[in-house]
Amino acid sequence: MTPYRIGSIPAAAACAAVLAAIAGAPAALAEPTEVTVRALSRSAKFIGTSMGGARILLHDAETGELLAHGVTAGSTGDTERIMLEAHTRGTPIATGDAAGWTTTLDLDRPTRVRATATAPLAQPQALVTVSAEQWLVPGRDYTAGDGWVLEVPGLVVDVLDPPAHITVADAGDGVEVHANVTMMCGCPIEPGGLWDADATDVVAVLYRDGERVGETPLAYAGTPSQFEATLPADRPGTYEAVVHAWRGAEGNSGLDRTTFTMEE
Repeated sequence: MTPYRIGSIPAAAACAAVLAAIAGAPAALAEPTEVTVRALSRSAKFIGTSMGGARILLHDAETGELLAHGVTAGSTGDTERIMLEAHTRGTPIATGDAAGWTTTLDLDRPTRVRATATAPLAQPQALVTVSAEQWLVPGRDYTAGDGWVLEVPGLVVDVLDPPAHITVADAGDGVEVHANVTMMCGCPIEPGGLWDADATDVVAVLYRDGERVGETPLAYAGTPSQFEATLPADRPGTYEAVVHAWRGAEGNSGLDRTTFTMEE
């Protein structure tokens, strides 16, 4: 019986030739694509080394594959340039030392990439995560101007006193609470400053044995970013003080908490 033939080539040989051609075909070449990512505190400056930086993750938005990760490093940037100068469209606000993170991706096709920033790493109680997506084209660098900027909203609230789990033997007229409140970049809040203390509402909500006792506003304590008040804790029990801050003009807010116990 005559074997089935394609042209003058037996079928088995033809299949082998096709498979060999496929195996020998050159793969799509990946092209290096440089990307710079920055995290910008809303209505403030870049989040850099002084606040532990921002953790950056780059994922393939379609497959979920992690493409690269790192942490922003550098300064908060030029205050005058970022906060005071008028900006025209396309004018970068980042100077050479402004915090950022740069990586090179090897892309073999246009890829929809999701960038995620979590910050500020030095203040875990204030951490927030933001993300954005865009298409990256192989061989096209995304480093011009400010690079890829992710805006991070919020305030950093850090309760300094009383420390958590302290026992108060005799509160007398109440318990003093002190908190440090800054922008997410660590920029200071003070009366008449670029970030005005008078435009910042700081409040402590007090709970005793799980029941709300009331709330007390904190006043500027005379040192940049420091706020204080006396909490009406004058009965035995376990207390939680939740301190939150709000800057309404920017839509920025933040929170921290502490606990203490008052004995009989």
